[in-house]
Amino acid sequence: MRQQLSKHPLTAAGILIALGIIYGDIGTSPLYVFKAIIGPSAINPALVYGGVSCIFWTLTLQTTIKYVIITLRADNKGEGGILSLFSLVRKNGKWIVFPAMLGGAALLADGMITPAITISSAIEGLGIFYPQLQTVPIVLVIVAVLFSLQRFGTAVVGRLFGPVMLIWFSMLAILGFAHLIGHPAILKAVSPHYAIQTIISHPNALLIIGAVFLCTTGAEALYSDLGHCGLRNIRISWIFVKACLLFNYFGQGAWLLANDGALLAGSNPFYMVMPTWFVPYGISIATLAAVIASQAMISGAFTLVAEAVRLNLWPKVRIIHPNLLKGQLYVPSANWILFIGCIVVILVFRESAKMEAAYGLAINISFIVTTMLMTVFLLQKRVPKALAIGFLVIYLIIESTFFIGNVSKFAHGGWLTLLITAIIFSMMFCWWWARKIKNRLTRFVEIGKYIPIISEISRDKSIPLYASQLVYLTSANFDSEIEESIIYSIIKKKPKRADVYWLVHVDVTDSPHTGEYEITQLVPGRLIRVDFRLGFRDEQRISILFREIVETLVANDEVDIKSNFDTLRKYNMDGDFRFIVLERVLFNTSVFRFAERIVLDIYNLLKTYSLSEERGFGLDSSFVTVERVPLMGPPSSQKKRLKRTK
Repeated sequence: MRQQLSKHPLTAAGILIALGIIYGDIGTSPLYVFKAIIGPSAINPALVYGGVSCIFWTLTLQTTIKYVIITLRADNKGEGGILSLFSLVRKNGKWIVFPAMLGGAALLADGMITPAITISSAIEGLGIFYPQLQTVPIVLVIVAVLFSLQRFGTAVVGRLFGPVMLIWFSMLAILGFAHLIGHPAILKAVSPHYAIQTIISHPNALLIIGAVFLCTTGAEALYSDLGHCGLRNIRISWIFVKACLLFNYFGQGAWLLANDGALLAGSNPFYMVMPTWFVPYGISIATLAAVIASQAMISGAFTLVAEAVRLNLWPKVRIIHPNLLKGQLYVPSANWILFIGCIVVILVFRESAKMEAAYGLAINISFIVTTMLMTVFLLQKRVPKALAIGFLVIYLIIESTFFIGNVSKFAHGGWLTLLITAIIFSMMFCWWWARKIKNRLTRFVEIGKYIPIISEISRDKSIPLYASQLVYLTSANFDSEIEESIIYSIIKKKPKRADVYWLVHVDVTDSPHTGEYEITQLVPGRLIRVDFRLGFRDEQRISILFREIVETLVANDEVDIKSNFDTLRKYNMDGDFRFIVLERVLFNTSVFRFAERIVLDIYNLLKTYSLSEERGFGLDSSFVTVERVPLMGPPSSQKKRLKRTK
């Protein structure tokens, strides 16, 4: 905790950055929440009071207590997010990976829907002046530009996020307060009585619950961006943000009470509370805020995919750092997946009112997953069992109620959210399971009995020199063992003579950032093992990291990499390096169980579009040799059908 606080001290600049990075999604919810609650019906005071009361207590219980007060304590060396939380608790049971994958899939699905609904809600305000205006083309253009600019990073425009969001929240508070003072009776909605009465007695209670849930979408971002802003900056900024949101929600409620019995007829209470002369400015500011909200979700999706790759929950994909700003990522494949998904959402639903049905389900799933993982974390931290179970029960009841409300909109658009989430979860699950199958079939042997022959091959001049420094990537967790395929490659396939053999192992730790390594001289100066310990957010640039280690070993006289060719050694030239990557290929897959065959087929399809092993580890392809190693499936139970005749 001390490390986190020193890394992100409480400052005005830190609070401003938090406003720009974290609160885009939850901050733009006033654009569509009350519109979704009232729907096409006439304005009813009981529903207005109930809606405001539900919003107030949802923001208090879900966002303030669950996330700001409790969940932010689960920092992983200052970092947050659902996969960071998974890394903290995954040693408590193998089952924990499944909710983690489900939560990650739901957040990626949310990344497709957020730009569509927020930008559509903002642009639809133009309908006040141009009722016949087709807003879909405008929304498509803005979304296309937004995703096209991702490759350049957000270092420049990112500096504007904080000030723009400060203007946005200030506008929310001022507009809401102006109506609140004219109708202070709306403050009675603070009583939970109105919320409970609405949930129990209103005929469309499930639809209202699903609409109310939209006010807290984006709460997950408070936790996901913990590492960018710091605990205290988030907590202090949330006080300001929550006050502004409540002012606006209560102000919209006051305006609705003043127009008792009227039909909204497609109008949005968010824009109705504005003076007519201010509406164009309000639409402009709302559009900027919507773009910022979308950008925050896209950046969060990139970080999530990068973490999933390092944790072996996602195919290896190209990850780019578009500028020198720490934490800035661009994942081309994820960018275009999100872009296509967002375009599909816009074209299928065409207006924000119809997107609302699809919006809540994805984030609702991630909330439930966070509750489950947080309970494991609380138990791990030896919080009294009664408190941890109480946390689980209370929030599962709340979030399950919201889930039922969101599922009630399944036919109206919720199906798309569940479909997208299911597809992404299936990809993650198949990739994870297929790797488990391949690891299960990988055979390891004791390296000790092969050390003498490797040492002799290294000195045997009758064998042509394959490389001065021969480097193998190994998945063996212990320095006493090695893959049988590596022994086969060095000794049996065709002897590979080298001056020095290197075994490089990469261990991804449960911490977000780790930069450690160990050296084990299995045969001093001849057979050396290097164990990297890298965090799940660290870039695996093995070529660069390995070169740094070798330079250190040479400087300490622990290894000699000078070429043994007489001419080159005369001129003090270093020998060449050659990396060997063993690509494990499954054969005899027909004997696997049906489910495993399906998983392996999907895995092979995903692998076709993923990065190769050498590119995934950041190796220079000009110094890499890839050898295909057969992994035989389990032996068939059928008897041999061949018969010798002569």
